[in-house]
Parts: sequence; structure tokens; C-alpha cells
Amino acid sequence: MDAVRLILASRRALAGSGDAPGILTEVWQAQALAQAIGSRLAVSGPPELRGEALGLTELAGRGCGVLDVPHLDTGELRAARLTELDDARQTLLCLGGLLGEVGIALLGIASSAADEGTYWQCIEAIDAADESRDRVREMLRKLAAREAALPEREAG
Repeated sequence: MDAVRLILASRRALAGSGDAPGILTEVWQAQALAQAIGSRLAVSGPPELRGEALGLTELAGRGCGVLDVPHLDTGELRAARLTELDDARQTLLCLGGLLGEVGIALLGIASSAADEGTYWQCIEAIDAADESRDRVREMLRKLAAREAALPEREAG
């Protein structure tokens, strides 16, 4: 399935999850999807994105690692359904939005956490989502610089 469609499905699922366990499951799903997208871009994306994409893979993996692994069937894991990443720019724009929503959802859980363990788990996951989003922004900046340089190469 196309990365943008998976991201949109994740955004809808996150918005529709009402309780803390459901939200944390969707946050984990979003981080796993960001990790898969980063890995795909690191292997087969534009060369100028590969370093940042590797960083995204590591950071999103950390975001998954600080959360309890949800009980999902293989078919429920959105990241496993990633088969296409046709438009890196559109994918990154959508992924940045998803990661922002992840941070907001985690902030809501952290602010109402009944125990210290859940609070710190959310804080660490917020940090990972924020750093992942920074990587996405940097890749978008590099894509924009690449696109701006193309007319110069063609004219020269």
C-alpha cells in the first residue's frame, strides 16, 4: 500500500482512538510507520535524503521502543503493509503532520497520567516524535533545495 494512504489511515485511527491504551497503540503504529518510511527512503530514496532518513529510522525506532508493544495481529500492523513510496515530498509532508498529531495526543495522555511510569513513557515518546518530525522537516528542506537547483543545472 502507498505510504500516503497508510499515513492517512494512521491519522484517522489516531483521531478515532478514545482511551489512553488505544491512543498509545496508534502512537506506536505511527512510529513504526515512520520507521518503515525512513528505512525505505534510506535505501531507495533520493541520495541527499539518505542520512536524514537513517536518522528518522533510528528515532522512530526509539519512539516504538519507549512504548509498550501493543498486541496486534500481523495484518493490523500498518508499517508491514508499506509497499510503495512514490512521492517522497508528499509522503514527508503527511508524515510530518502525523508526527505532530502524535505529539499532541501523547501530551494529553501525559498530562492526565495516573502513574509516573506512564507519564515518563509519554514524555520520552513525545521527544522521539518531535525529533523524528525535525528529521522530516530537514528532508523536506533538502528536497526543496534539490528542486530549486534543477533549473540551474538544466540552464547551464
